[in-house]
Amino acid sequence: MADKKDLRVAIIGAGPSGIASGHELLKQGFTNFTIFEKSDGVGGTWHLHTYPGLACDVWAHSYTFSYEPNPDWSASFVEQAEIEAYLQRSATKFGLDPHIRLNTKIMTADYQSSGSWLLGSEAGEQFEFDVIINAMGNQHTPLYPNAEGIDTFKGDYWHGTQWNHDVDLKGKRVAVIGSAASAVQIVPEIAKQADHLTVLQRTPNWIMPRGRKLYSESRRKWNKRLPFLMSLTKAFQGFIMGLVHQAATIGHKRMEQFEDTARKFINESFPEGELRDAMTPTSHYACKRGLVSDDFYPALNKDHVELIPEGLKAVTENSIITASGREVDVDVIIYCTGYRILDFDRIAVTGVNNQVLANVMEHAPEAHKGIVVPDFPNYFFAVGPNGLVLNVAYFVTVEKNVETIVRLLKDKQAANIDAISVKKDLHRQYNDWLGTQFGIYAWGASSCNSYYRSESGHVPFLFAGSYKRYCEFHAECGLHEFDHL
Repeated sequence: MADKKDLRVAIIGAGPSGIASGHELLKQGFTNFTIFEKSDGVGGTWHLHTYPGLACDVWAHSYTFSYEPNPDWSASFVEQAEIEAYLQRSATKFGLDPHIRLNTKIMTADYQSSGSWLLGSEAGEQFEFDVIINAMGNQHTPLYPNAEGIDTFKGDYWHGTQWNHDVDLKGKRVAVIGSAASAVQIVPEIAKQADHLTVLQRTPNWIMPRGRKLYSESRRKWNKRLPFLMSLTKAFQGFIMGLVHQAATIGHKRMEQFEDTARKFINESFPEGELRDAMTPTSHYACKRGLVSDDFYPALNKDHVELIPEGLKAVTENSIITASGREVDVDVIIYCTGYRILDFDRIAVTGVNNQVLANVMEHAPEAHKGIVVPDFPNYFFAVGPNGLVLNVAYFVTVEKNVETIVRLLKDKQAANIDAISVKKDLHRQYNDWLGTQFGIYAWGASSCNSYYRSESGHVPFLFAGSYKRYCEFHAECGLHEFDHL
């Protein structure tokens, strides 16, 4: 039996999934691991992104580690600084600080014939590990629209995820390109400052009222005294989130109920006319990510805010040009146009027989049970392709993934196996089954055009099923599904 303490594990990324990975390793007796983080602080997205209005669109008590409830959340939905502080506090409490190496950007990972992985950093350092857990997250690299002249603009411009806090927007003519998740948070804040705000929207989104409520000091004290109150709150939130699975299922009555609720919100927010029509989706609920906001619609109703229901065609030195050719003079452009999803080329990973992970994933962004791919021994994803479940909070799926990964490592060490690589036939069988399930859901249907689908037609983001089914697959996962090297 190999000693668990001798297994060298590299975790890449110190966001929620990296923290969860470290916690699970310590829990199972693995102590020889390093969490590499490219930035100067723990928190992942919640440390890197700081745009105005940034908040989680999942209830606070659900957006926590199951083993670290937080009685001190200030509201039902909380903002970036509070979440970042929670994650950093959790990492310290879990005993992860000695394992975290900040300001270290891993650029390469090469599998060695000896069965280990050789990692290279941006600074030229090299590290050797037996196992890699990729915990980099899947919404990181900014995506810009395919429009002419973006770089010719003479004013200030940036992507919403890389906010320029040095630019004062007061009195400026500002254009926001996009109307999805980040835009619904950014637009209301910019509307408070800008002299004129133009919002470009290619397609409308289903938006539910957020109903954010502040938690009193008294309630927070009761949460500490009676933890079951938090458990009840979280259970109720979990029940509501569970309905999303039904609402995303084509033909289910819950989809119609969700659409009716969102449509009522639209009709109450806008009078009959062009703006109401522009804000009403024609796609089914959950084709694109469902959004929540209390203040996006009121912001669009302000006199100095204009929504143009068109995409961006081009940018000139001083203006934007919409798809129909309309030109709008602006001083600042903010791109709320999303991310490159599952961008596996952020690290040059080379596996068995010089297989390059980015090339493999570009052709077929697939993983076995959301955590492994063939020909990359001892290389795991904390959240890989189809490794998230829609009807539970992010932390729930992440904890399940890393629990399975660490269990495999524990079994591997007990069996004195150097390396494991998922069997190709089982990987193919699993992903072929997934392919038969995508069409059941609005986000997986061929008629749906959203970031859930890749250019090749794959739907690599969400698991095609319920969390219960996902757990069944993970319970079945064991060394028998892997080649032993």
